[in-house]
Amino acid sequence: MLRYILRIAGRHIALAIVLGLLWLALSGEEHWGNPTLAVFGAGSVLLCVWLADRAGMLDREGVPTRIFPGILSYMFWLTLEIGKANVAVVRHALSPKLSLSPGMLRVPAYQASDMGKTIFANSITLTPGTVTVDVYEGSILVHALTEELADVDGITSMGERVCALDVPEGREWARQKRLEAMQPAAQRQDNS
Repeated sequence: MLRYILRIAGRHIALAIVLGLLWLALSGEEHWGNPTLAVFGAGSVLLCVWLADRAGMLDREGVPTRIFPGILSYMFWLTLEIGKANVAVVRHALSPKLSLSPGMLRVPAYQASDMGKTIFANSITLTPGTVTVDVYEGSILVHALTEELADVDGITSMGERVCALDVPEGREWARQKRLEAMQPAAQRQDNS
C-alpha cells in the first residue's frame, strides 16, 4: 500500500517536505510554536503543491527525486571548487601585473537529460572566472578569464560528477570513465 501511495504521490510528498522544511528554516524558531502561523504555513505549502500539480510541474524534471541524496555531496564539492576558483581570481585581480588571458574553450557534455546539462552549465557559471556561453549537443562553450581557469580536464571532471547524478545512462557512463581512469596507461594503449 505504501509503495502504491509513493508511486502515485511521491513527487507531491517530496515537494511538500522540501517546501515545509524551507518554510521552517525561513520562519524562525520563535514562530514554530505559534499554531496560527503553523496552519498558514501548512496551507501555503499545500497550495504551492496543488498549483505546481495544476501547472504540470510535478514531472521528472520539475521534482527531480532521482538526484537525491547525491546532489548534497555534489553541492558540497561544488562549494569547495567555487572557493578555490575565488582564490585564483582574487590572486589574479590583486597581482601588481594584471595577467589575464581570456579565452573560449569547448568542453564535452555527456549529460543525458536537460536537467543534467542545466546543472553542469550552471555549475560552470557559478565557478568564478568561467561563464557558460552556449550549450550544444555533446559540448558546452565556456569563456574563461585566465589559462589557469580554462582547465578542460577540471571542467570535464565536473561534468562527470553531474553525469553521476543524472539518469541511469549517465551514471553508467561516469562509472565507465572512473574505471578507465583507474586502468594503467599501458593497458589503455592495448585497448586502443
